[in-house]
Parts: sequence; C-alpha cells; structure tokens
Amino acid sequence: MNVFNQAVTWLLPVVPKPIVRKVSERYIAGSTLDDAIHTLRDLNAKGAMATVDVLGEFIKNLDEARKNTTYSCEVIRRIHRDGLPGNLSIKLTSLGLEIDPSACETNVRKILVTARENGNMFVRMDMENSPYTTLTIDLYRKLRKEFSNVGVVLQTYLRRTPDDVDALLKEGVANGVKTNVRLCKGIYVEAEAIAFQDRKEVQDNYITCLNKLLSAHAYVGIATHDDVLINGAKQLIKKYQIKNDEFEFQMLLGVRENVRDGLIREGYRLRVYVPFGEDWYGYSLRRLKENPKMAGYIVKAVLTGK
Repeated sequence: MNVFNQAVTWLLPVVPKPIVRKVSERYIAGSTLDDAIHTLRDLNAKGAMATVDVLGEFIKNLDEARKNTTYSCEVIRRIHRDGLPGNLSIKLTSLGLEIDPSACETNVRKILVTARENGNMFVRMDMENSPYTTLTIDLYRKLRKEFSNVGVVLQTYLRRTPDDVDALLKEGVANGVKTNVRLCKGIYVEAEAIAFQDRKEVQDNYITCLNKLLSAHAYVGIATHDDVLINGAKQLIKKYQIKNDEFEFQMLLGVRENVRDGLIREGYRLRVYVPFGEDWYGYSLRRLKENPKMAGYIVKAVLTGK
C-alpha cells in the first residue's frame, strides 16, 4: 500500500457519504430485498451461488433485534419462493447478542426454524470482532446439535483459531454432526496479543486451519481472494481427494471478479457474499479500507464529482 492510498483510507470518515456510496456500489447489492434478488439472479446466470447478508450490526435495543429477525425470515422465504441457489448469513450483534445473549439465541432459533421450513435453507452465523468470538462459537456449538442447517465463521488472523478448529471437529465427531465452517482471514482491527499482524503469518495460519478441516472432511467455505490461499486450497483438495460437494470457494461481491469467474470455469462451486440494506455505510468503509487501490476512485470523485 503506498503512502497516498494509506492517507486516503485514513480520511475516509470525512469523505462525503454520497461519494463513499458511489464508489462502493460494486460491493453492495442495493438497499432493498428486490435489489438483492436481482443480484442473485445475475450471479446465478454466471454460475455462482450466493449468501445474502442484511446489513446492520451493534444495535441499540431488542426491538431492533426483533425487526432484524423478522426481516431475515422474510429474506429466507423470498429466496426459497423464487427458487434461487442462495442462503442467508446473519450477524449476531444485529440480533441482540451484545444486549441479551438469551434473546439473541431465541431470534437465531426463529430464523433457523424458518429456514428449515423453507427447503432446510442453510444459515451462516457470521463472525464479528473478538469480544463476540467465544459467544458466537458457543451458540453454534449448541444449535448445531439441533439444526442441520447452521454453520459458523472462523477467522485465521486470530491466534486461537487452530484450537477452535480442533475443538469443533472433535465435538462434531462425538455428536455425529458434520462441522460446517466458513474460513476467512478476518478484517477487524485486533491487538497483536490475540491476532497475527503479519500477512504471511495469517496466510500460514489459514493453511494450517484449512488442512485440519479438509483432512477431517468438514464442509468448508474457503473464503478468500488471496492467490496464495486459493492455490494452497487447490493442493489440499487434491491431496485429500475432497469431493466437489464437500467444499466451496467464497468471495465478496465486487471483489476480484476475474478470479471468481476463473474458479467457476474450472468447475469449482463458488458462492458470493451479497450484502444489502440501508445500513451500508459502515460496511462500505471496511471494504474500502481493505482495498486501498479504490482510493484513486475516491479522489477522482471528490475532484470531478464523477
């Protein structure tokens, strides 16, 4: 990352929201469920599956959590009704985890039951920053004993993740439950004491965790845009003779679409993370900070209004 791009990422919070929205349109399906459904249809036509995320997290009261729960159920019913190859991703803080973990569990159960009633649609519990890691994994541990349509996300920049993988695999075998994990690097800012800071260390930890999961024939969403990790994943898939329906690659909407399309042409299953909703601003800032090359587009928009 050059100094100019780094400086622009620092200044993002003071960039006018309309400009941020314009530049980040490629990362977000839109504001409405109809926008998300339109994006799902486009992705399906290109050979990709999708997982839908209703944007919004760190809510202030349980009324918001209940509304988010109701809307998530609506998304499930719409995807099922329209016969699209998609599922749902949920952020637990949008369902009340920070306010009342018990209420959050009730809300997640309602979503899972709705999903089960609509084609046993799969629901992925997204992982957020470190204060919620244990709470999220523990809820997944509990619910996967009752629901076959639930999975979790693990972040490999966290030093704890190999131990989490080992524990989930061991419990899965003991309970006769297949472990289902989306494995990603992680994007939240965390202290060095709990998270690797060096890119190579994060990559190495990713491959370590992926090796554990694939060798145990867990179902893995290999969520990465990193060529090193994509190639490493292909080698492990070949080494362990993993069947095509036992894993999938996953990528973010609007990110490295040429790589996405190449994986599809090679015959791999690929799922695109499709965020939508009114609460687009925080997500946009994270995506733009993660991709500083977009800084030039922001500067152009500021200077030219285009």
